[in-house]
Amino acid sequence: MNEAAEDEKATKSRGRPREFDREAALAQATRLFWAKGYEATSIMDLTKAMGIGSPSLYAAFGSKEALYADAVRHYGENYEPLFWHNFQAASTAREAVESFLLDTAAVLSRGRDGISTGCMMALSSVGSEGSEQLNELLRSARAAALERLEARIHRAFAEGEIPASVDRHALARYMQTVQGGMSILARDFATYAELKDVAETAMMAWDSLVADENGRAKTSKKRRK
Repeated sequence: MNEAAEDEKATKSRGRPREFDREAALAQATRLFWAKGYEATSIMDLTKAMGIGSPSLYAAFGSKEALYADAVRHYGENYEPLFWHNFQAASTAREAVESFLLDTAAVLSRGRDGISTGCMMALSSVGSEGSEQLNELLRSARAAALERLEARIHRAFAEGEIPASVDRHALARYMQTVQGGMSILARDFATYAELKDVAETAMMAWDSLVADENGRAKTSKKRRK
């Protein structure tokens, strides 16, 4: 049965939905979408994972597409802090970006606490996640990562950590690209050690790119083990 037929059947069969924990059900849907993607996840998959019937799903979320949009927001609120907390707390831009990449390696390579490997936003199939409105939501979510990186790098320039010769947008985009690539590798079962090596290599590139006219780069005093 295709998605349209499932939607029509559910609409016709809606009765009074049984009570359930909406947030707990949304968490399960998020993990399923994260693991399988939008297109490969059926209504049957969702109701089984969420422990509810299709009438309850449609009554609570409206549609599969609306549920996915809620899952994207749930992901942003509950999982993105794992990647960004140390970034935001760091005293220099270099420490911030290094923390972002190393936290990515640590979180996404282990699938801990029911977390799927790889970043949900980076792994979302570009151009095939439903309507254009839904695709725009995903693009906006990915753009937020670039905005955070770029804002921190601009601040580093203002504080004298990064010289004026550095293309700050290109540097932010490069680090975003590295993190996206790490996410794909994590989905393909790359180990923490392998992803950590990628992060550390990217930071060597950072040092080369932000070196001043004397070839000196400001580096983090602390190294993660």
